[in-house]
Amino acid sequence: MSEITRIETGSRMSQAVIHNGIVYLAGQVGAPGASFSEQTKAVLAAVDRLLAEAGTDKTRLLTAQIWLSDIGAGFADMNAVWDGWVAKGHAPARWTGEAKLATPDYKVEIIVTAALP
Repeated sequence: MSEITRIETGSRMSQAVIHNGIVYLAGQVGAPGASFSEQTKAVLAAVDRLLAEAGTDKTRLLTAQIWLSDIGAGFADMNAVWDGWVAKGHAPARWTGEAKLATPDYKVEIIVTAALP
C-alpha cells in the first residue's frame, strides 16, 4: 500500500497531500481585499512554501488551475505576476477560469500539482 503524507492538516482539509510521487496542493488564496497582483504574489509565495515543505519546487509543476473572481479585470495583472514567477522552461499545463470564490474579497485562487524529485 502506498503511503499518504498530509501537510498542514486540519479538520476540514490539508494544505498539501503527497501520494505516489505527486504533491497535490489545496487552493491557495491571498489576503482578502488586496489587488489581483498582490493576491497573486501572496498565493505564489504560499505555493513555493508548501512545495518546499513537501520536498519539491516550481520546476516540478505538472498542472495549475487558476480561478479569478473577475477574469476581465484580473487576467492581465495575474499573468504579469505569474509570468515572472513560473520557472523558464518548466511551465505546467494550466487553465484559468472565472468563479465566485469563498468570499467576495478573494480575487485569485491557484491550485497546483507537482512531482517529487
